[in-house]
Amino acid sequence: MSGLTGAYVPGDSLLHRLPAGAKLAGLAVSCTALLLLRAPAALAGAAAAVVLLYVVSGVGLAAAWAQVRPVRWFAVALFGVQLVFADLPTAASSTLRVVLAVALAGLVTLTTRTGALMATLERWLAPARFAGLDPFRLSLLLSLTLRSVPVIADLVTRVREAQRARGVERSPRAFAVPLVVGALRHADALGEALAARGLDD
Repeated sequence: MSGLTGAYVPGDSLLHRLPAGAKLAGLAVSCTALLLLRAPAALAGAAAAVVLLYVVSGVGLAAAWAQVRPVRWFAVALFGVQLVFADLPTAASSTLRVVLAVALAGLVTLTTRTGALMATLERWLAPARFAGLDPFRLSLLLSLTLRSVPVIADLVTRVREAQRARGVERSPRAFAVPLVVGALRHADALGEALAARGLDD
């Protein structure tokens, strides 16, 4: 399923060698810290730290850009809305928080194998057995959800670009139909991959 659900880039950096649990915990702490940061200087420092982490990871510029590229238009829209209802510093801070959070989540997937991610989530979800739930299937669901977010976001970007190329960017139907069809195709591909591995029940 790696071709469908993973963006892992092989490497031997410190981030690659860190346990998946440590990276997931670090992601949670980092995203919480981003919400608490208010000063522009602090957010600029956080952005510099994220860039440094990508450099240390050695995943490459193309892989790094691929993590934030799908949300670029959302970031522009968010900045515009915030600018209308708030001021420039607030708009810039809110947008930067979202972009940095996406970049950090992307860095985790780039430096963590899907198997390691699922194994960690399965351990953390072990208490769910007492509620009659299967921790493995829950971890698979969460992992697939995490991996599918950038796929759907990229699909939205491609549909928007196709709309502009055809001159129908104002048509809801021209946006909704290709998006739904593309999302269903992605779901079918995932379903076939899961069925091939006996996980379709």
